[in-house]
Amino acid sequence: MPELVALERIIELGAGRLDARVACQVELPGGGSYPVHVITLGNPSREVPAVGYFGGVHGLERIGAGVVIAYLQSLVMRLQWDSTLHKQLESVRLVFMPIVNPGGMAMGTRANPQGVDLMRNSPVEAREPVPFLVGGQRFSAGLPWYRGPKGKAMEIENQAVCEVVRAELLTRDFSLSVDCHSGFGTSDRIWFPYAHTRAPIAHLAEMHALHNIFVQSHSHHRYIIEPQSLQYLAHGDLWDHLYREACAQPQRVFLPLTLEMGSWLWVKKNPRQLFSRHGIFNPLIEHRQQRVLRQHQLLLDFLSRAACGHQLWLPSPETRAQQHAQALQDWY
Repeated sequence: MPELVALERIIELGAGRLDARVACQVELPGGGSYPVHVITLGNPSREVPAVGYFGGVHGLERIGAGVVIAYLQSLVMRLQWDSTLHKQLESVRLVFMPIVNPGGMAMGTRANPQGVDLMRNSPVEAREPVPFLVGGQRFSAGLPWYRGPKGKAMEIENQAVCEVVRAELLTRDFSLSVDCHSGFGTSDRIWFPYAHTRAPIAHLAEMHALHNIFVQSHSHHRYIIEPQSLQYLAHGDLWDHLYREACAQPQRVFLPLTLEMGSWLWVKKNPRQLFSRHGIFNPLIEHRQQRVLRQHQLLLDFLSRAACGHQLWLPSPETRAQQHAQALQDWY
């Protein structure tokens, strides 16, 4: 698996500049196992904000893992010479889980080796009707979007993600996360919760403020930024689950994002990709893959900078109501 080889090489190159551990081992049906790596760098103090970068939740969407790995590699290389990055890392904690589902990636499946779709596996139940099958189903692991048996603990990969988020992100007054996916539409989208209901999140004003500083700083960006519920609802969304858990600490702010790269555009440019299972979710031509890996680095770097300066752009008590009203008008 080239992504895992690349990630472990980066860990070797960054020895002494980052911390790495294995959150869990994922067993394959035919024997053997793959590690789920967690890499951290920056200030470990709970007094500073944090950003989590996640990829490879769906094994078919290899480009999501590639985007996170490319950004991590850039940081590790810059640490050798970039004094401004060293200064920035004094004020932020960066957490990486680039390959959450190594078993699915090795097997070439969306689901993990148990046939469970990790983004339908949390205990969150949709409050409104969801699309048949796509919104999550418990009929069979042989069908896509399988949620896993009802009442059973979440899959080991999701448990690992939850453990990392709770330990590294939810213990801080402010944190962000981005989970990199592909496979929806012809436009790149940045989604935020909820997926299980069309109701707005509690931190809608803060999300709108983040949207505003991104648009103001990157006037020619390529993203559609919106709540996921505008497109479809689903059971078991992992980030809905973790966001709701974070809301138990109202004094803290956790803003989870999902980057959904529009893979249909790659198929439109190269229709032969339709005959490849990986081609529906990934750019197969090398120059397009390199372009995708480049173009999203700006977003990932923006999030680390936004976290560092969060006190400068978060709504004040006096402006929060106005920001919330504007967000409702723009998104709902």
